[in-house]
Amino acid sequence: MLIIAGPCVIENERITFQVAQHLRILSEEFPEFDFVFKASFDKANRSSHRSFRGPGLEEGLKVLQRVKEEFGLKVTTDVHETWQVKPVAEVVDIVQIPAFLCRQTDLIVEAGRSGKTVNVKKGQFLAPWDVKNIVEKLRFAGAVDYYITERGVGFGYNNLVVDFRSLVIMREFTKVIFDATHSVQLPGGSGDRSSGQREFVLPLIRAAVAVGVDGLFMETHPDPDNALSDGPNMIPLKQLREVLETVQRILSAVPSTSRG
Repeated sequence: MLIIAGPCVIENERITFQVAQHLRILSEEFPEFDFVFKASFDKANRSSHRSFRGPGLEEGLKVLQRVKEEFGLKVTTDVHETWQVKPVAEVVDIVQIPAFLCRQTDLIVEAGRSGKTVNVKKGQFLAPWDVKNIVEKLRFAGAVDYYITERGVGFGYNNLVVDFRSLVIMREFTKVIFDATHSVQLPGGSGDRSSGQREFVLPLIRAAVAVGVDGLFMETHPDPDNALSDGPNMIPLKQLREVLETVQRILSAVPSTSRG
């Protein structure tokens, strides 16, 4: 099972490397999981223009390159525009398409042509059976390895809900990742920024793994309450081991939930 984890955004090297070091340790404790470090160099869809966005492409890629070299981890990050795909693909192992951009044909095709694994976040507005169109775009571009990530669906104002039927439906078309932390986000729930319900992350993970997924996406931070982006829905770094132990137990009880 793929485990994509890391802070929402690259805040600074200290926090980034602290999380990477912890993931490296966990990767040795849980060799059955395939760990990928995630952090964004730019959060281009923040609620407010005053919110912290990240260090930018050039500096962000330097940090991610150091994560690969110093901690031996695979890495992933988001791309928002077609011109970003080439430099990002030179560093990362997985190119990620944000949920709001999951229907941007040029961006998906460019990512598919990069030669790297592509992970497309399913938009909060998209039905699960409509991801077949995303898959067709990736295949058209020549992508050989790709995932679709479920991260909740808009349910009224400032709220998301997970329909676990979507995991089953989307797996008819491709491999599926469950984004446990963005699924508990309350978009725009704090006015000029999003809020979240961190207490529901683990219950949703338990359900998703039992239903069947090929990977989990979890944003984590040493001090989520003071994080510069998405703090209310991130998992405290110290709790990540407990989460993985829970996943391990469920997989042992229901081994068919992951394709391996």
